[in-house]
Amino acid sequence: MGDDSEWMKLPIDQKCEHKVWKARLNGYEEALKLFQRISDEKSPEWGKYLGLIKKFVTESNAVAQLKGLEAALVFVENAHVAGKTTGEVVSGVVSKVFNQPKARAKELGTDICLMYVEIEKAEIVQDELIKGLDNKNPKIVVACIETLRKALSEFGSKIITLKPVVKVLPKLFESREKAVRDEAKLLAVEIYKWIRDALRTPLQNLNSVQLKELEEEWVKLPTGIPKQSRFLRSQQDLKAKFEQQQAAGSDEADGDDDEQTDTRVDPYELLEAVEILSKLPKDFYDKIEAKKWQERKEALEAVETLTKIPKLESGDYGDLVRALKKVVGKDANVMLVTLAAKCLAGLATGLRKKFGTYAGLVVPTVLEKFKEKKPQVVQALQEAIDAVFLTTTLQNISEDVLAVMDNKNPSIKQQASLFLARSFRHCTPSTLPKSVLKPLCAAFLKQVNDSAPEVRDAAFEALGTAMKVVGEKAVNPFLADLDKLKLDKIKECADKVELAGGKKGGGGGEKKEKPAAKAPPVEEPPPKPAAGPSKKAPAAKAAGPPKKGKPASAPSAKGKKAADTKEVVETELSLEVCEEKSAAVLPASCMQLLDSANWKERLASMEEFQRAVEQMDKSEMPCQALVRMLAKKPGWKETNFQVMQMKLHIVGLIAGKGTFSKTSALVVLDGLVDKIGDVKCGGNAKEALTNIGEACSLPWTAEQVVSLAFAQKNPKNQAESLNWLANAMKEFGFAGINVKAFINNVKTALGATNPAVRTSAIALLGVMYLYMGAPLRMFFEDEKPALLSQIDAEFEKMQGQSPPAPTRGQTKKGAEEDGEDADEEDGVDRGAGDIMDLLPRTDISDKITSDMVAKISDKNWKIRKEGLDEVSAVISEAKFIQSNIGDLPMALKGRLGDSNKLLVQQTLNIFQQIATAMGPSLKQHVRNLGFPIITVLGDSKPNIRATALATLNSWVEQTGMKEWLEGEDLSEELKRENPFLRQELLGWLSERLPNMRTVPADLMLFIPHLYACLEDRNGDVRKKAQDALPTFMMHLGYDKMNKATSKLKTSSKDQVVAMLEKARAVMPAKPAAPAKAASSKPAQSAPAAKPASAPAKSQPVVEDYSGGESKPDKKVKSAGPAAKKGVVGKKAPAKPAAKDEEDKSGPIFILVPNSKEQRMKEEKALKILKWNFITPRDEYVEQLKTQMASCLAKWLQDELFHFDFQHHVKAVNAMIEHMEAEAEAVLGCLDLILKWFTLRFFDTNTSILIKAMEFLKLLFTMLSRENYHLSEYEASSFIPYLILKVGESKDVVRKDVRAILTMLCNVYSANKMFPFLMEGTKSKNSKQRCECLEELGCLIENYGMNVCQPTPAKALKDIAVHIGDRDTTVRNAALNTVVAAYNVCGDQVFKLIGNLSEKDMSMLEERIKRSAKKTPAVSTKQEKAQREHPTNPNATFLRKPAQEDVPNKLNQARSQNAHSEHTAPSIPREFQLDLDMIENDHTRVSEFPDLVQHKLDELLEPVSIPEPKIRSVSPHFDDLHNSTASTINFVISQVASGDINASIQALAQIDEVLRQEDKAEAMSGHIDQFLIATFMQLRLIYNTHMADDRLDKKDIFKLYSCIIGNMLSLFSMESLAREASMGVLKDLMHGLITLMLDSRVEDIEDGQQLIRSVNLLVVRVLEKSDQTNILSALLVLLQDSLITTAGSPMFSELVMKCLWRMIRFLPETINSINLDRILLDVHNFMKVFPKEKLKQLKSDVPHRTLKTLLHTLCKLTGAKILDHLSMIENRNESELEAHLRRVVKHSGNLSGLKSDLNTEKGALRSDDKLIKAKVSDILSEIFKKIGSKENTKEGLTELYEYKQKYSDADLEPFLRNTSQFFQSYVERGLRMIESEREGKSRIQTSAVIPQHSTESYTPSHSSMQVNSNGEDLKPAVYYERLKILRQRHGLENSKQQQQQQQLQEDERPPFSSLSKPPLASSTDMLHSKLSQLKESRESHFQQDPRSHSPGRASSPAANLDDLKKRLERIKSNRQ
Repeated sequence: MGDDSEWMKLPIDQKCEHKVWKARLNGYEEALKLFQRISDEKSPEWGKYLGLIKKFVTESNAVAQLKGLEAALVFVENAHVAGKTTGEVVSGVVSKVFNQPKARAKELGTDICLMYVEIEKAEIVQDELIKGLDNKNPKIVVACIETLRKALSEFGSKIITLKPVVKVLPKLFESREKAVRDEAKLLAVEIYKWIRDALRTPLQNLNSVQLKELEEEWVKLPTGIPKQSRFLRSQQDLKAKFEQQQAAGSDEADGDDDEQTDTRVDPYELLEAVEILSKLPKDFYDKIEAKKWQERKEALEAVETLTKIPKLESGDYGDLVRALKKVVGKDANVMLVTLAAKCLAGLATGLRKKFGTYAGLVVPTVLEKFKEKKPQVVQALQEAIDAVFLTTTLQNISEDVLAVMDNKNPSIKQQASLFLARSFRHCTPSTLPKSVLKPLCAAFLKQVNDSAPEVRDAAFEALGTAMKVVGEKAVNPFLADLDKLKLDKIKECADKVELAGGKKGGGGGEKKEKPAAKAPPVEEPPPKPAAGPSKKAPAAKAAGPPKKGKPASAPSAKGKKAADTKEVVETELSLEVCEEKSAAVLPASCMQLLDSANWKERLASMEEFQRAVEQMDKSEMPCQALVRMLAKKPGWKETNFQVMQMKLHIVGLIAGKGTFSKTSALVVLDGLVDKIGDVKCGGNAKEALTNIGEACSLPWTAEQVVSLAFAQKNPKNQAESLNWLANAMKEFGFAGINVKAFINNVKTALGATNPAVRTSAIALLGVMYLYMGAPLRMFFEDEKPALLSQIDAEFEKMQGQSPPAPTRGQTKKGAEEDGEDADEEDGVDRGAGDIMDLLPRTDISDKITSDMVAKISDKNWKIRKEGLDEVSAVISEAKFIQSNIGDLPMALKGRLGDSNKLLVQQTLNIFQQIATAMGPSLKQHVRNLGFPIITVLGDSKPNIRATALATLNSWVEQTGMKEWLEGEDLSEELKRENPFLRQELLGWLSERLPNMRTVPADLMLFIPHLYACLEDRNGDVRKKAQDALPTFMMHLGYDKMNKATSKLKTSSKDQVVAMLEKARAVMPAKPAAPAKAASSKPAQSAPAAKPASAPAKSQPVVEDYSGGESKPDKKVKSAGPAAKKGVVGKKAPAKPAAKDEEDKSGPIFILVPNSKEQRMKEEKALKILKWNFITPRDEYVEQLKTQMASCLAKWLQDELFHFDFQHHVKAVNAMIEHMEAEAEAVLGCLDLILKWFTLRFFDTNTSILIKAMEFLKLLFTMLSRENYHLSEYEASSFIPYLILKVGESKDVVRKDVRAILTMLCNVYSANKMFPFLMEGTKSKNSKQRCECLEELGCLIENYGMNVCQPTPAKALKDIAVHIGDRDTTVRNAALNTVVAAYNVCGDQVFKLIGNLSEKDMSMLEERIKRSAKKTPAVSTKQEKAQREHPTNPNATFLRKPAQEDVPNKLNQARSQNAHSEHTAPSIPREFQLDLDMIENDHTRVSEFPDLVQHKLDELLEPVSIPEPKIRSVSPHFDDLHNSTASTINFVISQVASGDINASIQALAQIDEVLRQEDKAEAMSGHIDQFLIATFMQLRLIYNTHMADDRLDKKDIFKLYSCIIGNMLSLFSMESLAREASMGVLKDLMHGLITLMLDSRVEDIEDGQQLIRSVNLLVVRVLEKSDQTNILSALLVLLQDSLITTAGSPMFSELVMKCLWRMIRFLPETINSINLDRILLDVHNFMKVFPKEKLKQLKSDVPHRTLKTLLHTLCKLTGAKILDHLSMIENRNESELEAHLRRVVKHSGNLSGLKSDLNTEKGALRSDDKLIKAKVSDILSEIFKKIGSKENTKEGLTELYEYKQKYSDADLEPFLRNTSQFFQSYVERGLRMIESEREGKSRIQTSAVIPQHSTESYTPSHSSMQVNSNGEDLKPAVYYERLKILRQRHGLENSKQQQQQQQLQEDERPPFSSLSKPPLASSTDMLHSKLSQLKESRESHFQQDPRSHSPGRASSPAANLDDLKKRLERIKSNRQ
């Protein structure tokens, strides 16, 4: 017993560990009592037992263990630290308690586990229990299962994660122990209660008996969802609610509904993914191609087994899907098709969304296969396509479905409609937008009238389903043409539809309508009073701006906006208007003498002009009119220097005095630049330029002046322009200068031969160096060393000098500086960043190979070093790199922790290299690469830390500090208890923070760790922390830091507060901010002032601010006016009743510490409703009201939640009054305030909306001043609803919302704003889409491409979708946004936007072109003015690359799409769409800059086309030719101008180049670009100019003439003509043929002449172009014209005529043709138009054309043609190969015969026997041709030649069976050919078969019906012969005859080589044609005197004489 007394004296914790069990028992008992006594859960007493609790439960003595378990239970329940013991205690319970025989022990063990779950440790408990299931002791397993079941039963499936439990269930059912199986069964039943049928799939493999037992148990369960009965500590509010329900009897169904949806578990989520690709049979891909169907079946069965697995692991299934698709599409065995379809369905089901990428492959094939009738095949295909649909979206597959909706097979149409009906059931109104629904409805409407009843029924069902999903209102507009009977049927179908999830659609809709129904009563009761506030609204709004803390900002913004809008509005005036306006303000004598021949009179006129301008008032001065008068003849060519000086002086006066726009500037700049180098006039010119710079902004003026100067050759002008610019920069400052705009010109100047130009350029660089610093040199590193040394010397002179203060442009500049916010602060850094952005950067991602990355991660340090060396070499070589560096980040990151310190150092050096090379785009790597550098600061070696610090600084130089301080990453580094890391990091922050003007709000996260460092055991850390305190305080303020000490222990707090007091005394001042630092400082001291100001009213704010700190006297001055205005400006709420006055005194916002954080936690933990709704429901309003109760004065809350809007207005007025004074409290409940305003956004009353906007503008201004940053929680509950209002119909609201969105970027990251706006673009409201797109464009302009989220590519693809929007404003906004991106990143945009339709791409092309013609700076400014953006004078936007790249890029993008898009839209619509866009955008069109004014006036004389004479070269043309290629591009771009004169002028300049052989080569490389511009102009004329009655048709004719003249010149030069690419030739031929068919052209005077010229041009194009390209183009054009239904049939005919002409030339051109390409085009044609489809066309000519082409090719190449099919991937897709083989086989000998016809006489004789053997075949072929519609002439000609050679040939057998009419026709034809050959007939037209015209009845295809009857043929033939004779004698040369001759020329396909019309445009051209004819005749005659091809003249010189006479007669007639 003595022993007992010993342990009795021990403390309790020692007793618990005693070796005597009784002592332990006693210890446990006392511990139990102690635990029950301790009331404070955070008592330090609990800490003593942390390590003992495990021993409590693992006690070996059974009696003591029970007590230990009881004590442990109480400990877990009450101790705050109990969570730390979870793992070890639960593990102990499982292993030592669950195996105990005593039931009480097990019960306590279970309770302990459940208690741990209650204190939020469910995951650890669950893990330990699942580990226990693997125990060998069945008792433990049973107890674990039971505990899991209880936990699930009490806490529910949200707390207990079911996936791991379900995963182990099947294993438990296989246990040998019955007890385990029984307990598993109970657990399965419990799980089933919570997730229902989702459990069936994982348990499907249980044995049937167990499954049956489970099913029986499951059936017994109640149908309702069980409720959670035990709650976590964080769910106490739910617990209280549950207890109330229990007490009251649960009758609340509403809450259950929400939970029900939440707890739905997807069985798929509970499954483990299985990898099946590796399990495919190795010979699968061979077997699937096997010839035996049994082998293919085996392969498919193997796949089917694998695809039955319900969840598949992602991988590359492309090959497998393609193999299965091939079986479905091509296999003849339906059983295999069924199997393959099942496999596809299995894959889609198992992969879900991961299968989406393959959906596009599969859907078209499956839809086509629905032609199968067998039910099992159809069912399998339906299952497959339904499964595929769930993996993708309707938008992705709608095109494929639409493609089969008009299929001829009714089964396909029916099944496609049924598939859509089934798909619609899974859609919602948002996933079934109008854009998708409209084309589908159009297809359904066709099917509703289908002849097949099953097709009609399917269409009805689909329309009914769509109506159910999106509602009648959305579908009805598409059903307008349906009769009532059909509409009723659709509605009947809609009523029957069950939507997915078992909901009868519309249920959701009713729910949503409830709040909407309640809303009107709220606003309707007071309709009359509503008028009051709405009237006051404008006044209230006007009072708004002065309240902002920066009084200067409002007027300045206004002023700037006004200026900018004037620039936008100023349109180009005509000369007449200018004369009128000038006459009104100038004396009459002045106007008369302006262009006098006497210089003295002109001088007198100028003096009067000057006096008038000096006396004129600014508002009355018509600047543009006046400068146009000055530019009037003689204009800038004035020869008298005195007049010129006066003129230049007047320009300067007008620019200085008047409202001078950029339009006016463009009138005079050319003249000013021309005179800038003049000795006498140069000074005046410079002064005028400076005034223009002041009026129109220096950046714009500088850009214009430099480009104009370098477009000239005059070195004096160039040098003086640069001198002027250098001086202007000093006068105006560098703000806004777009360096890239003239850097190339500066480089040109540096390389100039004239030393004055070089000197000026170097001097300019010196001035730029003052502003830009070192980065400027990077642009010139490639220059010669001598030049570089001069530049360096200039830079050295400037070293240390500071740029002079700007003396001009001050008004604007000052305003902008005041108006801007945080952007200004980083001005210097950002300026440098912008320069860095201009440097050419290399993409090194392809050089970072996988081998290199593997080396860096190798085990051997030497190989790792080798890898790092390689990386370093790659970066050094590239010099400047792009941000994409492949897999390098992860590899390098790993090396920062390398055990070899040398490698760590080397890695850090590489990081420094990357920083220098990458520049500002390094920002995106801060998170993944930057923060690991900070970790290295904790290294023990000082040299490594020093390198890391240097690396860190080099990174921060590029990225700025803001990126590093945002988020928790940096503060988390400080949390690490590494003394080296802490001291280095704190030292670094101490250096960096004092230099920052603003910091992110996240800096506050450092404070707890900073305080911990103040008490660190390491002295150096403590010292560094103390040094850092003042730098943190300067940004956060003393109050915030003092407040943060409240969380410290008392002992620590006293020490820290004392240190804070010391730090306060030495706190550094913030860096001075120009003009605005004073106004931003009151915000800093607001927290300090708060305690004093809280109880006071708003007026004493000034005193409070000054009382908060002793120093800031300045603050009082700046805050005073603001505060006073804040009070005085709003008097509305200051008139309540006297009784209310008392209640409403005191603060209205109550500061509740940490309340916002608490609300965030509760919302995150789903304890309260997440602020996310479509329309606000009552529960949201109630929740907000409850939350606001503690934060707002009672009276204010009553007003805020009053039903009358007028009370809301009063409340907002009061909030505006108190906002400034109670700023800290406002921040404390900011989330609630923003939420309340989101409710107001759903109000329809304008008064409250305007008032809300006013408050929000003031609020965000204040937040910006306070440097507050919105949290994600605040932003997500406000911004989406604000974006809804951006689509508001009222302009005033929309404008305010845009202003607020702009302000938001100051308090919330633009990167995070971007996704919200992207979401807004998905709205159905077109205004909202438009505004959101505009805002996105603005973000991209202001923040660059990094703002695009998630990636620029994804964002721009989504934006580009809207280019095809129905709404014009949305289209324009989308185009503007893409253009904004283009201005930032140039050509990369084309990669990012992906594939666009041709229509959208052409719109984008036009818009980019127009934006290129305007200065980017202008457009940016204008947009900003319209949208009230705070502009930043330092922002320089990158200009796009050289103009010439644009059309080429777009053209490439088009040509890439050309092969894939078989269906071209009908031509008029395609063109009209472009022009809609152009016409609607008046402001932009009017701002087109003038062409560079070359002196080419004489070229503007009327041009008759074609004009053969060589015109003299303009003296200035050398300038154009010798300047860079961009000048040519610039002129070419003007060809497509909407201004006819500009286009003619450009064409004249190009024509001048083309007409001179030595100059023409300058066009090489620009041919495609020129042709694109030409056919765009043809489109413009066709669609716009011809339809515009206001335009003079003579102008149009002149433009047409210029175009055709240019084309003729171009296509007369074969070297240039051959440069035209296929796609461009296709579009050109399209435009020319459309022009030939344009009936409106005939109405123009000389229209026939024009058409003849076009005809000649077409022939020229066919002859001179690259033969492969033109043949290919014609084939594609024919295909497109046959596909489109809207096109004219004549169009196709003319294309085919061209093709026939090409076929005729094939013998000569065959060697230059790329047969592979031609056959590929034929293959594509035959794929779209198989033989059957071609024969179904109205005309069989296309079929014959194709057949003849192939026949001719075979004839010319023989069997070798089969070797030219290499470019065709799948030859089986068309009948081409089979056709070629037939032709080759059939005409093997025939081709030999045909070629022999052209050989010498002897050779013919030697082959006579062979020929006679084949006579029958040849003649039958010839007679076939004669009998055909199109080849009849060719057949007759061949028959004639055949008879000539074989005069004894017997034709009787072939004519015997034909009609008498046919026989006489053949005889007459042969006679006519004979007479023609003998020179008795015309050369040009064929007499036997007259041209196709209305009066001719011949075998041409359009009149076959007539002549097949044989009536009236003879009179027609004789009439035709008579006409020919009359023509030959010049008796019928009327206009009508010429018209027929041209329009109907060669209406049949073969173009005769002599069928070119006689040109009316000039006699010279006729002579040249004649000589060509003569040469061709002679050469042909010499070559083969016996063979006569069908249209060639063979008679001797007599024929030529005849032709000469005819031509002379034509000439005389023309005159």
